[in-house]
Amino acid sequence: KSRYEAEAAFFANLKLSDFNIIDTLGVGGFGRVELVQLKSEESKTFAMKILKKRHIVDTRQQEHIRSEKQIMQGAHSDFIVRLYRTFKDSKYLYMLMEVCLGGELWTILRDRGSFEDSTTRFYTACVVEAFAYLHSKGIIYRDLKPENLILDHRGYTKLVDFGFAKKIGFGKKTWTFCGTPEYVAPEVILNKGHDISADYWSLGILMYELLTGSPPFSGPDPMKTYNIILRGIDMIEFPKKIVKNAANLIKKLCRDNPSERLGNLKNGVKDIQKHKWFEGFNWEGLRKGTLTPPIIPSVASPTDTSNFDSFPEDNDEPPPDDNSGWDIDF
Repeated sequence: KSRYEAEAAFFANLKLSDFNIIDTLGVGGFGRVELVQLKSEESKTFAMKILKKRHIVDTRQQEHIRSEKQIMQGAHSDFIVRLYRTFKDSKYLYMLMEVCLGGELWTILRDRGSFEDSTTRFYTACVVEAFAYLHSKGIIYRDLKPENLILDHRGYTKLVDFGFAKKIGFGKKTWTFCGTPEYVAPEVILNKGHDISADYWSLGILMYELLTGSPPFSGPDPMKTYNIILRGIDMIEFPKKIVKNAANLIKKLCRDNPSERLGNLKNGVKDIQKHKWFEGFNWEGLRKGTLTPPIIPSVASPTDTSNFDSFPEDNDEPPPDDNSGWDIDF
């Protein structure tokens, strides 16, 4: 714990004016993610997520943002992007996070088309570790997709974007409809209440997408996608490139009934780690960071953004002020 206390003390003394913006790493409806550098120590760079407060209020996302901050600040896992601290002013919230300069897994998948079996195994294992950590704290993630997995300079992936994550505790369910259509579990669509088993469903979808380049359930619009999901995984024709053990694991993760899903049985996540597809996989090496990743990104310096798409600079009008006070904890 002491490492985190020392770290917290270091960040507590910083001000927004202590940073320079170097480049943009991402843009979304909420705002932007910028690569920032500490003026006093230029080798120290971070990702700064800058959110428009007014937009959060207008889209009623206050609770999601508060939850994102709480969960991320308490998450100390090598497979989850760190949130070091937050800042705010009258227009924006700022989340100072660990920067991972290897780029989004989605970008690499797009460029390569699909991944081979062993490459997929490594990235899936990184997610399994992240999920095991979150689920052990009673937290569900609910937004797994290649866009939310980012590579650090070593080539290990970390979960990013906790806007849909929620602490539900153990043996409890939640009913909020959220996620990305192609990754949503059937019980979420049917509004039956869902729990950590919805994350294991999405893990099966991720495996399929990494191995083939596209998710198994996909329609021209969300409604049609949901109808295809409800028909079940057994209606999906698996291409030859998905080996037998991988297909077996995907089908066990994507059982219609959440209580039958691997990861949600009495042995929990161990059932996934001990599955045939992971036979011989070095889990200990993964946890220690000694396992060589399948793809080692080229990152020349702490300010090298070449693994990210380029974004136009921000010429938007600044948003209106929001002084309603919902962000008291930031």
